[in-house]
Amino acid sequence: MAQIGRREFIGLLGGAAAWPVAARGQQMAMPVIGFLRNASADSATHLVRAFRQGLAEAGFIEGQNFSIEYRWADGQNDLLPVLAADLIRGQAAAIVGNIESALAAKAATTTTPVVFVTGSDPIRTGLVASLNRPGGNVTGVVFTSNDLTAKRLGLLHELVPNSPSVAVLLNPQAPEFQRNAAEAEQAGGTIGKKVLIVKAANESDFVPAFATIVEAGAGALLIGGGAFFNSHRRQIITLAARHALPASYVNREYADAGGLMSYGASQPDAYRRAGNYVARILAGAKPGDLPVELASKFDMVINLASAKALGIEIPPMLLARADEVIE
Repeated sequence: MAQIGRREFIGLLGGAAAWPVAARGQQMAMPVIGFLRNASADSATHLVRAFRQGLAEAGFIEGQNFSIEYRWADGQNDLLPVLAADLIRGQAAAIVGNIESALAAKAATTTTPVVFVTGSDPIRTGLVASLNRPGGNVTGVVFTSNDLTAKRLGLLHELVPNSPSVAVLLNPQAPEFQRNAAEAEQAGGTIGKKVLIVKAANESDFVPAFATIVEAGAGALLIGGGAFFNSHRRQIITLAARHALPASYVNREYADAGGLMSYGASQPDAYRRAGNYVARILAGAKPGDLPVELASKFDMVINLASAKALGIEIPPMLLARADEVIE
């Protein structure tokens, strides 16, 4: 996977780093798709696989009739504008990215198609003017993790009904931090739970954030969404286990990695559908004419091994509703 990190950042700013010679040669023979994320390559392997699947379903095979240039900001959002500009300078036929990446790409071009995959409201964040007719050069897929806060808190309440308070870990640099915090507090009030909003914007914030949660006496933990948290999911899961905190996560990747419970839209399915959209754009469709798609596949996954390690007995009714139980 080709990628640009902080080492190349200064060179790009000065214009010394040009679009790779191999990519320029490929551009003459086949379209190049830019895949841009603010996280690391390792955290998105399953998403890249799903994206390629979506393209393949429409007859586009990497290396045969298109190529992909990957750009990873590795958690450094300040790199996104220059990485997006690099893809545009290389005449990418389309750029695919999560919310932060798509916003950077949109700010850098009004002509190159941008396809986003996000759990944020694309209208509120300024990506599109309308879901049905986005207009301009941007469209994409929304997995509505933000709107699932009340549902996830309700499931956590079923799991640990006697806990008077729940901590909610959020990234204050996320585009919809304020909205997510307000939704969590409102949802907590509905079920009679005190909600403690805890912030983490850098890797070094996680240990003190968990110390704050433990000191406050929170009996359970809700982890917010976003590529930053997802790329550090193993560290978050380890800290939750170390402090014996029952935690709910936004997608099944956390449960697969040892997290107690997850509920949310399938991100791989969203990236597969983004692949479908890019295929349509490569075939001549205008992004502004493609309605924003809403996620339709949601999963609840429970990890019984993690529950046993925490000494938690999962209520039978909750187990019965789970889409998957990891033994």
